[in-house]
Amino acid sequence: MIAEISMHRLVLIGVGLIGGSLALDLKRAARVEEVVGIDIDADNLTRALERRVIDCAYECINAESMADADMVLIATPVNTLPIICRQLAPFLTDRCIVTDVGSTKQLALQAFAAELPQHYERCVAAHPIAGSDRHGALAAQFGLFAAKKCIICAHEQQDKTALQAVEAMWQAVQAQIYHLDAARHDAIFAAVSHLPHMLAYAYVHQLAEAANADELLQFAGSGFRDFTRIAASHPQIWTDICLANRQVLAGLLEKQQQELAYLKQCLQDGDAQKLTAFFAKAQKIRESWQNEQIQATAGVPAGR
Repeated sequence: MIAEISMHRLVLIGVGLIGGSLALDLKRAARVEEVVGIDIDADNLTRALERRVIDCAYECINAESMADADMVLIATPVNTLPIICRQLAPFLTDRCIVTDVGSTKQLALQAFAAELPQHYERCVAAHPIAGSDRHGALAAQFGLFAAKKCIICAHEQQDKTALQAVEAMWQAVQAQIYHLDAARHDAIFAAVSHLPHMLAYAYVHQLAEAANADELLQFAGSGFRDFTRIAASHPQIWTDICLANRQVLAGLLEKQQQELAYLKQCLQDGDAQKLTAFFAKAQKIRESWQNEQIQATAGVPAGR
């Protein structure tokens, strides 16, 4: 069942793939009357207006852009949250809800608590799992969140009505709501999202540093394409995410080095049996995950 939500004015700070796609779906479902876009990139705002992702545009947070806002959604790089919250503070009404879409939730809650202490109860940390290597207003698309997970990390002072409103907003675009503690969220996504990005970047960087880099890339095929797709993601965004979650990532990178060391030893020993067992275990887990994803998309409970 899709929860009901109706907003007069949604203020979107950072008009890109996630925020823009959310705005498109909310508008199509008639769940919001007006979407205000705030972005430091004037050209990006122009494109967002042309595509009707937003209805009006501002290049900074001010009283006019924030007037009558029901909800503020921050969809900018995670390291910008503190300064954006600081800029929002003078213009927030008691009823306005503040939420985000960042990939690290402990940082978001720290920014909310430090910069918006009087409004902390109505700040909701959220993370829709629907990323892409594309960015900017032109990346916004309809249906991005259908059957996708959205993680919400409630805090100890959470206002129930604000939490329910954010849940309803994401349910209105057909996202599936999950609840996690912020620390647990960050540990999980360090392993399944942040580490893969670092490995993809590292692999492409290794090729780029090779003396015959041009020749290597000339013959790269589908395996290279599939493995390195996320290395096309915005470097600054992923720098911020990785630094925000650096403690967990450092441990995961150390474990990955152990995995690589094991593979290296298998090669040096010419041990086909160990290599096959290693590959087979990974293949089984990957196939099982893929089957669960197919079943979930089709609306069939996993295991049935």
